[in-house]
Amino acid sequence: MAVPKPLAGGILTVIAAGVNGGFAAGVNLGLAHLAADPAIDRFWILNPDSVVPPGTPAAFAGHNPGPFALMGGRVTYYDQPDTIQIDGGTLNRWTGVTGNLNLGQSIQASAAPEAAALDFVTGASMVASRAFYESVGPMPEDYFLYYEEGDWAMRRGNLPLAVCPAARVYHRAGTAIGSTRPGRPATPFSLYFLHRGRMRFVRRHLPRSRLTAWAYTLAEAGAVLAGASDASPPPAILARLTPEAARLAFAPVTP
Repeated sequence: MAVPKPLAGGILTVIAAGVNGGFAAGVNLGLAHLAADPAIDRFWILNPDSVVPPGTPAAFAGHNPGPFALMGGRVTYYDQPDTIQIDGGTLNRWTGVTGNLNLGQSIQASAAPEAAALDFVTGASMVASRAFYESVGPMPEDYFLYYEEGDWAMRRGNLPLAVCPAARVYHRAGTAIGSTRPGRPATPFSLYFLHRGRMRFVRRHLPRSRLTAWAYTLAEAGAVLAGASDASPPPAILARLTPEAARLAFAPVTP
């Protein structure tokens, strides 16, 4: 399926930040500028490494789910336009680990999720209502990268999340910060802020899960170190292999 080409025209306002304050800081500059116009009741946050089909703005503007906090649509990979990157975000409340609904699935084979299945909306393409923005305030800036949208969603109170199935965005995932994508692992830059953001989020919103979140971190780090040093695998890895597979995987190395 072909990705639509960018269209010329329209009004663009460029706001000079003066410093790279991170994802939320940049978003908040734009939100403050738009919120000054009382006629605007929805604010669309969109990653700059995205391409938008012509019908998506109208879909977001015309979808009326009732009062909502944040609304999302379908985000697919730019270079694999039929493959879903995220249909909405989920959150493991024991570890703080986030997940992408329908990740890697075909858009033809996967229906858009119900809003109740979401814990947050991805910041790559996210519509915030004025009611939510005026109630909660700007996006938290102390993460720098990752978990800002999850933190924002946790503050929504009684305003629900919403899904607009007709809204679609093609995303060049990870072009700026090196986050993981098909065929490419995450960069150290991405991993550092991802794990730092997760633990900050847990301390703020899931304080009872701090120990299990740390256990997840240590288990992941232990698996990496064990693999790099060719040490015996952790039990969690052995549990996923049959005895025969484990025998082959961990056979002595031939000089």
